[in-house]
Amino acid sequence: MTEHDRHASMPSDEGDDLGFFDRFATATAGLVSRAPFFALAVGLVLVWLLEGVIVVIASGDPKKFISDTYQLQINTLTTIITFLLVALLQNTQTRADKATQEKLNAIADALADLMREFAEDQGREELEKDAKELSDAVGLEKIVSADDK
Repeated sequence: MTEHDRHASMPSDEGDDLGFFDRFATATAGLVSRAPFFALAVGLVLVWLLEGVIVVIASGDPKKFISDTYQLQINTLTTIITFLLVALLQNTQTRADKATQEKLNAIADALADLMREFAEDQGREELEKDAKELSDAVGLEKIVSADDK
């Protein structure tokens, strides 16, 4: 039995058992990677700047716009949003990397199996050696997910 035969599922089947957090992270990544989200972020920055201008005009004191409290509020808000988005996007990226590696492993494994079959049919030891080199070079890495650690 070849390594290829031992894998019952295809790499594309990985997404079938996603938990709530993984589904949420995927949906969020899809949302924040689009132009409307970027436009919303730019709009929020413009609203913040406009609010600062209005505060300066209304109070007549430019120091109100650059006050510590005002700056602390906007910095805290943007830091929290950034932190949460990085965590969600990293989850999505890690799963995408894992799926890509599994697909590459499947391709390399199938190619090595094909080379072995051809070598057996043709009686060529050199091709068998090449198939082993391919397996060793690619590594046919075992994927370790966060759940396995």
